[in-house]
Amino acid sequence: MKERITMRVSGRVQGVYFRAETRSVASRYGLSGTVRNMPDGSVEIVAEGEHDALARLAAWARIGPPAAAVTGHTVQFGKADCGFAGFTIARDGSHG
Repeated sequence: MKERITMRVSGRVQGVYFRAETRSVASRYGLSGTVRNMPDGSVEIVAEGEHDALARLAAWARIGPPAAAVTGHTVQFGKADCGFAGFTIARDGSHG
């Protein structure tokens, strides 16, 4: 059964390839969704897929890519609505 996860990651997470690496990791785990920079300097990740794959993505996001320094990490699980085609990097504060 597919689920949705929404994460907010804070710290040194912008300008360190966090979004690109998130897309790569999520795609490797067979997830769909989006990742975007937020105005407050955090990164938001919304992903859908199997629970185990989402949990692996969440565990990876607690650390992030080598240049990142994650200091905050929130996770919310919910019901998937299958609204994503692949995994994308959102621009200008919008999903999709």
